[in-house]
Amino acid sequence: MNGNIQPLADRVRPKTLGEFVGQNHLVGKGRILRQMIESDQLFSIIFWGPPGCGKTTLARIIANQTYSYFVEYSAVSAKLADVRKVIKEARERLDVGSQTIIGDKKRGWRTILFIDEIHRFNKAQQDAFLPYVENGTIILIGATTENPSFEVIGPLLSRCRVLALEQLSEEELNEIVNRGLKELNVKIDKKARQFLIKNTNGDARQVLNILEVANSLYCISNKTNKDKILSLHYIEEALQNKFLLYDRVGEEHYNTISAFIKSMRASDPNAALYYLARMVEVGEDPLFIARRMVIFASEDIGLAQPTALVVANSVFRACETIGYPECRENLAHGVVYLALAKKDRSAYDAYMQAWGDVKKYGNLPIPMHLRNAPTKLTKDLGYGQGYEKYPKNKSLLPEKLKGRKYFLKRENKG
Repeated sequence: MNGNIQPLADRVRPKTLGEFVGQNHLVGKGRILRQMIESDQLFSIIFWGPPGCGKTTLARIIANQTYSYFVEYSAVSAKLADVRKVIKEARERLDVGSQTIIGDKKRGWRTILFIDEIHRFNKAQQDAFLPYVENGTIILIGATTENPSFEVIGPLLSRCRVLALEQLSEEELNEIVNRGLKELNVKIDKKARQFLIKNTNGDARQVLNILEVANSLYCISNKTNKDKILSLHYIEEALQNKFLLYDRVGEEHYNTISAFIKSMRASDPNAALYYLARMVEVGEDPLFIARRMVIFASEDIGLAQPTALVVANSVFRACETIGYPECRENLAHGVVYLALAKKDRSAYDAYMQAWGDVKKYGNLPIPMHLRNAPTKLTKDLGYGQGYEKYPKNKSLLPEKLKGRKYFLKRENKG
């Protein structure tokens, strides 16, 4: 067993762009990060991407290859006092212009402050960065798995470049697996490699962590370490269960429910069931799913198949009374029904147009013949005069909207 207590992911972490795997759209020849590093022209950045795609590694490479002073914090544990201390020291470093010799290179007076999970900082904490990012006291590099548009304040976003990182491909993960195997001095069989790569969601850190645990399990189970080959058994034991990237209040939550609704809208029960299964598997609140189905029944199916609302409400009630795991069958039943139902958004679209006029014109005077006349005074003022129970040609809308047509019956779509 390898006695090195440093995690495998840290031991094989790339230190230069030449060693880095993935994100060619950012680090490839002529791309933004490579140009920034090679020209030594730094700017503040928000790295946005899934776990294990290289956000922290890139921040460290930028600092290393530009010889900048590097300070790293996690927003989970860092306090505002910590940030202020870093900023104070960065200001002093700028003022003094001190440089420390590193080999034949110089560590510059610039300070890179790297904040992992920056979305966990509240507004006041994020506000604290603004003047110092603005005046160049610090080069801020933030990392987040959440959409910065929702999680990072606008003034800070406007002072940083948001760079989106992509999930690593199977080919890229294969290269990372090879590095881990070389460091551990172990081999892996084909089925185990495929299983490892397919069940880690493009997360390089997860791949290396599982590989390290699998190697430890092998060493515990085998007296000899000669010709070590990790089989599927050890990878399965290390992984325990497949995991899904999902956060009930995060980016993937909204992406998944969006895909779910759009699949039903496209009358594709297969895709809708797949996204339903993903939500159920990670324990999404069944009432949240059922509520969206109730909304969908009126918004997208509407008049084409009015029974859809009855079915959706029944599914909601079933989820309320039964709960997991059995209510997943009720959800599946409802999802297939809604996906296959004909679609008609005419009632929803008509309402949205009417709502637009309400927002635009406010409280337009209601026509006199439609007003309630409960007293003699209101009757004398003409309230209710000329009202017909079933008018044929008289406009019931305010005068300014006379002749407006919101509802247009459309052909049903399957």
